[in-house]
Amino acid sequence: MPDKSSAITAQMSAHAQAVAQIKESYAALPGGAVPRLAKPTTNLFRFRAPSRSARLSAKDLDQVIAVDPENLTAEVQGMTTYERLVDATLPYGLMPYVVPQLKTITLGGAVTGLGIESTSFRNGLPHESVEELEILTGDGRILVARDDNEHRELFRAFPNSYGTLGYALRIRIKLERVKPYVRLTHVRFTDADKCMLAMAEICETGEYEGERADFVDGTFFGPDELYITLGQYSDRAPYLSDYTGMRIYYKSIRGRQRDWLTIRDYLWRWDTDWFWCSRAFGAQQPLVRSIWPRRLLRSDVYRKIVGLDRRFGVIARIDRWRDNPIQESVIQDVEVPVERGADFLDFFHGSIGMTPVWMCPLRTSGDWPLYPLGRRRLYVNFGFWGTVPLPRGQYDGYHNRLIEKAVTKLHGHKSLYSTSYYEKEDFWRLYNGDAYWPVKRSYDPHGRLLDLYEKCVRGR
Repeated sequence: MPDKSSAITAQMSAHAQAVAQIKESYAALPGGAVPRLAKPTTNLFRFRAPSRSARLSAKDLDQVIAVDPENLTAEVQGMTTYERLVDATLPYGLMPYVVPQLKTITLGGAVTGLGIESTSFRNGLPHESVEELEILTGDGRILVARDDNEHRELFRAFPNSYGTLGYALRIRIKLERVKPYVRLTHVRFTDADKCMLAMAEICETGEYEGERADFVDGTFFGPDELYITLGQYSDRAPYLSDYTGMRIYYKSIRGRQRDWLTIRDYLWRWDTDWFWCSRAFGAQQPLVRSIWPRRLLRSDVYRKIVGLDRRFGVIARIDRWRDNPIQESVIQDVEVPVERGADFLDFFHGSIGMTPVWMCPLRTSGDWPLYPLGRRRLYVNFGFWGTVPLPRGQYDGYHNRLIEKAVTKLHGHKSLYSTSYYEKEDFWRLYNGDAYWPVKRSYDPHGRLLDLYEKCVRGR
């Protein structure tokens, strides 16, 4: 049986071969074709019209190369899913600083786009625990970028660049120690202002009523029903709940004050029902759920169903046949300063009316030019995913534009993983074009990759 060092050497050798292959494939792409990574799953909700694109295979860049339990780091290929990464780190009693909610989010996707979870109030966003990036840049080079080398500007601009500066091939991240179980406490509020004040205090002190808070997130069910959920590491558990079968996690928040999960089940508590979105497919109906294979109760399955519906328009045809209003997809994550969080919820409930809404506090270290959040300022990420009927006479994008305007007015920030409607001048002001373009010209001087506006707003 090979020792650990031999296994790591073999993994690094395989990685080197995969890097050489993707570099060669990139160089061979036809001129004028837009490069696209060919991945088996995606968590993006920017559905593109057919276009002239060339696909790069990433099938050999989806492994965990090594976990270093002494230095609390992991070497990971860019297309590795967090499900695979967590399976590799938990046996050592470790996990990434931030584990996004859905199993098939990739590490590279979270670093170059959005990733957030209930440790973000103390650990920030996934890119803040990155020590080193190996990147295939737009001009075809393979570069290693760190905060202390000659590619520091690329390292700092990579978060929120969404593959417009290059692709992450290998990432070294920091890990934190975990315990086997998580104790959950669901605290109800009947007023959004009080809820936001409590969230700010919990995140500042790291505790609630004398008990340590290792994890903090929340759920909005309505103006008079909001919950903050606190998680605390534990060595033991008096019982364990299971939300991977008939029972549904988000419904439990309203029905119990205290709960216990294994650390793995806690990390994936939202994935089984894609938060609450599985209800759109009938997967929360007891009869349907009893015959739906448990292994297929997961977010990537629902995402594929959405993709098929977007392709064939089944739901839209049914709505037309029933003479239902046209539905607009409202799938967004936005960050709003905690002191304006109640204002946002008031606007959202009155103008959009979608429930539930996820609430996740975060605080970043700053110095990330394309993710322009205030340094050490507490924000609340509001996540909402579904459809709402369009008012008569309005066009698709009506509600999403309202949200963009409200977020800007409240000095917030919007993720770009879904549809965006900003005018170009506004977009580059909000997403720091002054910092983006010098890096873009240095590492993709011929514009082989789309720029951030073309990719994330125009959807090319």
